[in-house]
Amino acid sequence: MSLTILPGSTLGVLGSGQLGRMFAIAAREMGYRIHTYSTEVDSPTGHIADREFTGAYDDLDRIREFSKTVDVVTFEFENISAQAVQAIEQLVPVRPAGSVLHTSQNRIREKTTLHQAGLPVTPFRSINTPEDITRAINELGCSAILKTAQWGYDGKGQRSINSADQAMDCWNDLENVEAIYEKKIDFIAEASVVAARNEQGEIVCCGPIRNEHHNHILDLSIYPDPEMQPLEKQACEITRGVLETLDVVGVMCVELFVTKENDLLINEVAPRPHNSGHLTIDASPCSQFEQQVRAICNLPLGDMTPSQPAAMANIMGDLWENGIPRWEKALAYPGVRLHLYGKQDPRPGRKMGHLTAIAKTAGQVSETVLSARNSLTE
Repeated sequence: MSLTILPGSTLGVLGSGQLGRMFAIAAREMGYRIHTYSTEVDSPTGHIADREFTGAYDDLDRIREFSKTVDVVTFEFENISAQAVQAIEQLVPVRPAGSVLHTSQNRIREKTTLHQAGLPVTPFRSINTPEDITRAINELGCSAILKTAQWGYDGKGQRSINSADQAMDCWNDLENVEAIYEKKIDFIAEASVVAARNEQGEIVCCGPIRNEHHNHILDLSIYPDPEMQPLEKQACEITRGVLETLDVVGVMCVELFVTKENDLLINEVAPRPHNSGHLTIDASPCSQFEQQVRAICNLPLGDMTPSQPAAMANIMGDLWENGIPRWEKALAYPGVRLHLYGKQDPRPGRKMGHLTAIAKTAGQVSETVLSARNSLTE
């Protein structure tokens, strides 16, 4: 029987950004201690943690030192070596397991695993040679996205393709690394489901959350959305299939395309809480971060369903262009809350925080959170 990790224990988190910070806040509220490990000092997670370990992710001695101080380890981003995770698993549980991380941090492994399980993924081909590109064009056409197999996020490591000549140029631009060629989907919406699974196999879903992007970065999330609600059963069945196929213990986000026929295709998965799930912090009985704590500690899962329509709008570093944003303006809107991540350098394109809002309808909540964000620079 699996061991339950009770409050008072110490939870370790690999990575020290905003996801780790919000996880640490939720864990502290439940009575846990937090240790974080990353390459940074004075980090967003470190501001909340009891202890901040600093070192390289390939420094296995330092990684083991960190692991000996905690009862379980989770992570807030995927770019961690398999060797580091293996070193930790020799000492304490890692949740989700290293096998989940190994699959999800490579787009080809991820898509192949899910496709073989019979789950609906976007059509794809793996690219390692010029001949692979020619074959992919012949089989899937020229309208595609070429992505590096590893280390890409928020649109990084991706190129849009519309012709055969462009495909080869894009692969050269990506320095001929292992890549995945994905057919462009003529979708009508993008959605996500944030779900948790514990060791007993209990699964709780939140979604589909409607998402809107700007410059390949999530801009706005709304849940529930009237157009997405008829797809809830289908979206949650797909998500359940993903978590069971990968044997996830923890929180995972499944990002989906909604086609014109109202079918759902998996775009990608993330084995951690997700930007789109931030609205659960203020709107749901159990946030995605409390759910992460519950899942990795083998506790019963909570309810992530918002009590009323909720929305989240990202705050990017661009808003500092003409000075400090007018926080008091946004906070004057009823139902709006501000979450800043403790980052000191507001660079353009960098996630600095987010606003959440709750209202009676999806339309009202979207209008409220966007108006509140617009007011920051008035």
